[in-house]
Amino acid sequence: MGAGIRAFAFGIALAIFGAPIDAQTADVPFGGLAHDSSLPVEITADTLNVDQSNAKATFLGNVIVGQGTLRLGAERIDVIYGAAGQTGTVETMTASGKVTLSNGSEAAESARAIYTVADGSVVMEGDVLLSQGQNAISGQRLRIDLNAGTARMEGRVKTIFQPGTSQ
Repeated sequence: MGAGIRAFAFGIALAIFGAPIDAQTADVPFGGLAHDSSLPVEITADTLNVDQSNAKATFLGNVIVGQGTLRLGAERIDVIYGAAGQTGTVETMTASGKVTLSNGSEAAESARAIYTVADGSVVMEGDVLLSQGQNAISGQRLRIDLNAGTARMEGRVKTIFQPGTSQ
């Protein structure tokens, strides 16, 4: 979803559901995105470029990363492997261009994201929008601990909560 469409949708939701809460940071329960980061990682894309000497692979075009029920999508994802020649150990994935992260009823989108597989952390930056069921929260940076099921939104946080929802 483009920034203009996202802003329009946020404005419509604001008009329908009332004033948002504004802040600089907000801690968010992120139980739906808690998962086992030791599960195998599957990546599909239109194009793959591999640089063995730098232990790097670049996936381009309609990239989708799957790990258990977790999905990370983007136009481009750079994967850094554990060591040159050891393509089985993924250290980090850097996603850019229309980044989406989803699992269950929770989904987030941003301009870019870095997923550190070993510690199960994801940092999403640039016009971040997080949806949890019918609730939404936006900011400039979202730090997610997938193993603990927690997240922290930073940077002029705005949120809309639906009365009576369990999210």
